[in-house]
Amino acid sequence: MQKIWIPGAMPIELLLTFFVFLLLCLGLGTLYKRATGKSIHMMIQAVGVWLIAYFILRFILYPPVPISVFSTWMGLITMVIMLYVSSTERGWIEFREPILNMLKGETQIYRGVRAVTFVALPLLVGFGTFNQIKPSVDEPIELRTVHPAPPQNTTVHGVPFTLQTAQNPYRVDDQGKYLPVGKEDKYFGQNAFDPNAPKFLQYVKEGGQVFFNTAGCFMCHGDNLDGRGPIAFAFNPIPANFSDPGTIAQLQETFVFWRVSKGGMGLPREGFPWASAMPPWEQHLTTDEIWKVVMFEYWHTNFFPRTWD
Repeated sequence: MQKIWIPGAMPIELLLTFFVFLLLCLGLGTLYKRATGKSIHMMIQAVGVWLIAYFILRFILYPPVPISVFSTWMGLITMVIMLYVSSTERGWIEFREPILNMLKGETQIYRGVRAVTFVALPLLVGFGTFNQIKPSVDEPIELRTVHPAPPQNTTVHGVPFTLQTAQNPYRVDDQGKYLPVGKEDKYFGQNAFDPNAPKFLQYVKEGGQVFFNTAGCFMCHGDNLDGRGPIAFAFNPIPANFSDPGTIAQLQETFVFWRVSKGGMGLPREGFPWASAMPPWEQHLTTDEIWKVVMFEYWHTNFFPRTWD
C-alpha cells in the first residue's frame, strides 16, 4: 500500500497542514449542528482531534518524523486537548460523563468497555513495551558503515555537482578570491560578528545563523557541535560529533555538502546500513545556505576539510 505522504515536516508546512484539517473539522461541526441542532459531543471532539493529529504526524508528513519527536508532539497535543475540554465547566462535565459511566458500569456496554480498558488494554501496552525494550541477541546482518561512499555526481535543487571538482563558492579570501583548503586557519578564533569582518567570516556567520536559527541543527548536533544537542540522545546512534577529529575532519567539503543535502534518507542503497535520522536539508534550505553551514561547521571546530590530492 502506497503511503499518503506529502512534503511538510518543517514548521510552516506542519502548521498549514494542521490549519487545513482544522478548517475541515470546523466545517463538519457546523454542518452537524445545523442538521441536529446540537454540537458534537466533547468526547468525540477530543478523540477525533487526537486521531487526526496522529494520522497527520504518522502517515502524511514527509520526511517522516523520528519516533521520539512524534511522541513528544503527541504528548503536547494531548495536553492542549485536555486544556481545551476543561476550559469550561460545561465542556468538562460533558467530556467526563462517559468516563464516569464506564467506571460505574451500570449497563452491560459500559461494563464491557471497563473490562477492555482495565484488563485487555494494559496487557496490550505491556506486551508492546516489552517487545520494544527487550534486548536483541541476533547478530547484525552486516557491519554498519562509518562513512558511506559518496557518488561521483549529485544533483541539488536541479543543479548537477561533480563532487571531485566542486568547490564551496563562499570559501573566499580578503580579496574575494577562492581560498584554498588549509589556508583558512588565520580566521580560526576570530570574531565572525565583527562589522568589519572579512567576507570569509561574514559567510561563516550566515552559516551559523542557519545552523542555530533557520534549520535548528544545534538541536541534534549541539551548541558546540559535539553531537550532544537537546534531543540528541533520542536517536540511536546519536548525531555526529563534529568536534571529534574522526568525523568531518576526515571528509571532503563536498562530501559534507552531499550528506547535508541528501540526509539519511537520500543515501544510495550501497551506502547502507547507515543509521541516520537527518532529514534531506535540500528540501528546506537553499544551496547557498547549505554551503555556508558546511563552512561554519569546519570553522567552528577548527578543522580543515580533506582534499582529493
